[in-house]
Amino acid sequence: MASITQTEATSLPVSTTDDETKNLLSNLAKLHTKPLWAQMAKLNPPLPNPKTIPYIWKYDEIRPHLLKAGELITEKQAERRVAMLINPARDAPFTTDTIYAGLQLVMPNEVAPAHRHTAFAMRFIIEGQGGFTAVQGTRINMTRGDVILTPTWNWHDHGNDASGPMIWLDGLDLPNFVHFPVHFVEHYDKPRYPAVEGNKEVSPIIFSWAKMKARLDAEEGNWVVRRYLKADGSEVSKILGGAAERINEGESSTAAQETSSSVYHVVEGSGHSKVGDKTLTWKKGDTFCIPAWYEYQHFADKGETIYLFRFDDQPMLKALGFYRVDGVDIESLVSE
Repeated sequence: MASITQTEATSLPVSTTDDETKNLLSNLAKLHTKPLWAQMAKLNPPLPNPKTIPYIWKYDEIRPHLLKAGELITEKQAERRVAMLINPARDAPFTTDTIYAGLQLVMPNEVAPAHRHTAFAMRFIIEGQGGFTAVQGTRINMTRGDVILTPTWNWHDHGNDASGPMIWLDGLDLPNFVHFPVHFVEHYDKPRYPAVEGNKEVSPIIFSWAKMKARLDAEEGNWVVRRYLKADGSEVSKILGGAAERINEGESSTAAQETSSSVYHVVEGSGHSKVGDKTLTWKKGDTFCIPAWYEYQHFADKGETIYLFRFDDQPMLKALGFYRVDGVDIESLVSE
């Protein structure tokens, strides 16, 4: 009888029992290892698999409670008086899987004290006159519809010199720091960081709604999108970006499906969005989220032109090579 070589022996089928398999897995676990073959489908899904779900936050429902917080919670107690917009499928700080959003309130004669942090922030002013933010020594007065940036590690405080409340929508990249544990905050030793009045016409950290609306209205078409960009044409940050959209009455946007997630705010008008198999009905003041890879399309009601603001994670995904649009082959994206 011919002998079996070592090479032949290793290539022979190996029969293992359930007990042997359990013993193998137990031994691997003791060494703080796990078998990839048991989780291959989970770690390599056939499609993007966000944990968050489409959702809408109604401004008229949240606003009374936010104002009540203005009566009960002082700016010193809160540091930042914000109603976080938390996705029902996750806990704070997730509005989408990569974006945090919240409605911030500053009451008359208040100061939200100066601090700085690793996170990047962009803010859309929803309501009020007479509020301001001071960023790294430059004070910028707030007007409804303005988009104001707070770059990473810039000292900033907020205040309100008017008689009514100031409310705005915050957008930050806080969810990323669940995976990158490098976020921290430093508090200034005084309520306000020393600042001088800034020129809104030339400041690189503010984008006026009047100018953006004029750009949207100057374009032909029933649906127009314009991104908020720096003077050199680049995105406002490497992580978060923003855009404004106009949809003519009774018209719609083009259906889209992308790996980017976004948070939308309704600047003017009413309508609805189809996001996956959900319909989100919205009007002025409402905010809604679209997680990654959900097909979505916006529809304007008849009677008025719709204006939407959004912030998203496109800059980060594009920088990492993760951005993809349905119908565009990934090889063409990589080669760009």
